[in-house]
Amino acid sequence: MPPTDASTHASTDAGTASAPGNEDTLELRLTDDFLALLPKDTDLCGGSTETGRGELRAGGELLDHLADWGPVNTPAGTLHLVPVRLERDLPLISRWMNDSAVDSYWKLGGAEEVTAEHLRTQLGGDGRSVPCLGLLNGTPLSYWEIYRADLDPLARHYPVRPHDTGIHLLIGPVADRGSGLGSTLLRAVADLVLDRRPSCARVVAEPDLRNFPSVSAFLSAGFRYSAEIDLPDKRAALMCRDRLLRDLM
Repeated sequence: MPPTDASTHASTDAGTASAPGNEDTLELRLTDDFLALLPKDTDLCGGSTETGRGELRAGGELLDHLADWGPVNTPAGTLHLVPVRLERDLPLISRWMNDSAVDSYWKLGGAEEVTAEHLRTQLGGDGRSVPCLGLLNGTPLSYWEIYRADLDPLARHYPVRPHDTGIHLLIGPVADRGSGLGSTLLRAVADLVLDRRPSCARVVAEPDLRNFPSVSAFLSAGFRYSAEIDLPDKRAALMCRDRLLRDLM
């Protein structure tokens, strides 16, 4: 369960919700026995791969083929979420993670291998979390994790709904933080998720309560504050952008 914030970075983690009963909580897992039945050269959608099993999963079925979502227009320019390729993107992402303000929340500073292991966990998994670079007008400016919140440990800590989708965001270049870009991109990506995932009724996030710029960015992006939740490593604000309310916020 990764971190979460928006001006330093924006991402999503959650804990014990101050919302009603955990009897609504749903946690699903794909078992190792099930995954072992998949051919070595196919992803969860049954496609063959020339780039590796992990990379295909990263754009696979659990997130409605995120790799095929394509670009979206925003007030800041054209944004395109591109699934991470470790050999291509690791140096840049690791450099962003070593910014002191970023590391205070993500805790991924240090040698490249620290960030590499964090990425491998997702790329080698079953596709429930997809790490992406956010290209703005073709330039990588942000790092994202789009994930199935209903299949994540987060689901233990709030009344989860099937297909809830979580997001984490990091704005990389220091010069692009604090300018409102985080809010613009958060709104665009949350709406992209709702457009591309018709089964998803809401997008969730859990910025650290101490990260006031991040919480503010989510609010400005049309998320509503839902609850305070205690996670293993922080107290977080559970933020939600609802499909039914998206035109009102």
